[in-house]
Amino acid sequence: MAYFLITCLLLIAASLCLVLYRVGRESDRREEQRRQAIHDRQRALDFMHMMAEAVGEGLSRQELHQRIVHGSILCTGALSACIFERTPANMMRSVAVEGLFPPHRPLLDHGEGKPATRAKFIEQVLRSEEFPVGEGVVGRVAETGSGELIGDATLDPRIVRHEDPSLTVRSVIAVPMKFRERFFGVLVVANPVDNGLFTETECTLMQSLAEQAALALHNAESMSLQIERKQLDLDLSIASGIQQMLLPANSTVFPGLDLDARYSPAQRVGGDLFDIIVLSPTRLGVAVADVSGKGIAASLYMAVCRTNLRQIAGRHISPAQVLVDLNRAMEADIQGDLYVTMLYAVIDTESNRVTFARGGHELPLFARTEPSTGAYLTHLVRSEGMPLGLVPDDLFASAIEDRMEPFNAGDTLVLYTDGVTEAPNEEDKEFSGSRLADVVRALHTRPAREINDGILESIRRFAGEAVQRDDLTLVTVRRA
Repeated sequence: MAYFLITCLLLIAASLCLVLYRVGRESDRREEQRRQAIHDRQRALDFMHMMAEAVGEGLSRQELHQRIVHGSILCTGALSACIFERTPANMMRSVAVEGLFPPHRPLLDHGEGKPATRAKFIEQVLRSEEFPVGEGVVGRVAETGSGELIGDATLDPRIVRHEDPSLTVRSVIAVPMKFRERFFGVLVVANPVDNGLFTETECTLMQSLAEQAALALHNAESMSLQIERKQLDLDLSIASGIQQMLLPANSTVFPGLDLDARYSPAQRVGGDLFDIIVLSPTRLGVAVADVSGKGIAASLYMAVCRTNLRQIAGRHISPAQVLVDLNRAMEADIQGDLYVTMLYAVIDTESNRVTFARGGHELPLFARTEPSTGAYLTHLVRSEGMPLGLVPDDLFASAIEDRMEPFNAGDTLVLYTDGVTEAPNEEDKEFSGSRLADVVRALHTRPAREINDGILESIRRFAGEAVQRDDLTLVTVRRA
């Protein structure tokens, strides 16, 4: 009986030992998993820190790519890494490599042109080769958007067998770099440094690294765009300031005349022009022009046009001859589809008349009291002419003409660009010259400033919520 009890106790002790051993093994396994998880998390955090530093340093895209492949090697213990991007032709191409990364296709003999080192030669091959999306492991990842772990690459038919032993592919991980819906490329690592094979653990880590790499590329692009926008805003502010300096002050005082001018570009800078030039104590030149297009290019041509106009205006009594000379001066400066429409008028307070020439510009609006009836009438006055910069000098000179109109006390002259008459409303109907004439007729007893206020307010009411799509210039002159 005693023997039986001893045997039972020994069996129980052995069972307890086995249980304790298994518990210990399980505890060790969990501890190892915990340490591995901590290690992997630390590697991912190190990579994130590396990417954040790279973005903060303002690296170029190429430099950031190199930082990504370098960090991938450090975090996974791979011998080599490479980034492949998709080209506009839907081909895959290497954009960054570190280590002896195996080329996607078999090597060809490049003869005497080979670089001095094997690594440089491989890098040159990788940068020169392209292959379609869907081809090989990399192409498949780009096509599907899903990562691939090739634990034992010697068993995968998609892996190229190179004759060079240093290019033998034992194990590969390829993962897409994606942020939201944006695809930035495929990140690939090859061959663990310990001659082993990649596992699911490294694959999961690589997917985390690829996400962080894509976020870094996105942030770098965003930062670059912000810098470019700030620089563009600064350039536009400077250009706008220069343009405002070129426009005459709205405080011009000329005996016998009441003047008011308004300018509103559709963008930060525009292509409209107005100028007021004192020619003599009784003669005042007034110009309104519109350069085709908008933005910086149009504003530059506007500045050139104004400079030339000011140099030419004092040479001739005839406005038509001023435009002829201006067309000749602008011929070398106007390029592409750019051209200038202009109306140039000379107001003579001694002879009580306005002489103007119209180079393809909007018709001037005259408003005056009809002597025979006493009615206050408005009418658009036509004359011949074509835009500056479209035709040779002789043809332009033959088409342009001077037109003379009386300008007596109480008369009003309104010059404008098509941003006034063609201002659209929400139904895409235009403000029109007839509406402009109605406003001027209703306000003809008011000062020039109040007439312009009324015109602009009428345009705002007409347009409603419609966006201003063209530069707007308005110059009103009343004969005192």
